[in-house]
Amino acid sequence: MVFDLPLIWSLIIAFAVLAYVLLDGFDLGIGILFPVLDKGGERDYAMNTIAPVWDGNETWLVLGGGGLFAVFPLAYAVVLPALYAPLTIMLLGLVFRGVAFEYRWRSIDSQGKWDFAFFEGSLAAALCQGIALGALVQGISIVDRAYAGGWWNWLTPFSLLTGMAVVVGYVLLGSTWLILKTLGPVQEKAYSVAKPALWSLLFLIGVVSLWTPFLNPAFMDRWFSVPRVFYTAPVPIMVCLVAWCLFRGLKLKRDWQPFGWLSRINPPYLGLYRLCLLGF
Repeated sequence: MVFDLPLIWSLIIAFAVLAYVLLDGFDLGIGILFPVLDKGGERDYAMNTIAPVWDGNETWLVLGGGGLFAVFPLAYAVVLPALYAPLTIMLLGLVFRGVAFEYRWRSIDSQGKWDFAFFEGSLAAALCQGIALGALVQGISIVDRAYAGGWWNWLTPFSLLTGMAVVVGYVLLGSTWLILKTLGPVQEKAYSVAKPALWSLLFLIGVVSLWTPFLNPAFMDRWFSVPRVFYTAPVPIMVCLVAWCLFRGLKLKRDWQPFGWLSRINPPYLGLYRLCLLGF
């Protein structure tokens, strides 16, 4: 029996990244939602829902990055220089929110400043993750198996749009987590945020999906030519179906439904799936 190690490790790394997006996504979403929550009790309540798991969730990011470095060093050597800036800002954002998470409980007088640091770090990390994903989708310039682009090639209208989509997706993910885990005023605020966030997310997913095939003529052929169209068609169908179920769960206030359904249409999941389709 022959094992295709590159394929196996690709699946392992993809699983690690997807697990990180889902598990750390609601952590980041709660941080972005901090300005909506009242200082003190409501923010403490929201933070307590992620306190047992937030640091463990980031382990999946280490597995994904370490796996890429260990198993695909050439890809790592090409991708990292192309995304130095957004990845550095993302890591600094994660450091900020980690420090703020610990110190806001120990410094009551400065709790407002640490709350802002937690919000700022969460927003920066989420935005940069989306920008990095958009930069990968739009393509990286390579010459002689090395990155040949400039320092700012990652910063384009398309990558900024994908960054916004990921931020909104994490906001929706965080709000549905609070719907699942809280009661009272915090849950009501989460419901009030979730509905507009859902419509905003669907709009951004639609714009990104319509824009992507025009980035490269090869993308248009790979997405819409037969038989490849049969691989892409399930994505919009799935998004529409799951979005309807998510909206119905929010409307009927079935606390357990929104978070479960949202995990199936989160933008980074769709973005990674599109990366696979673009290479098919």
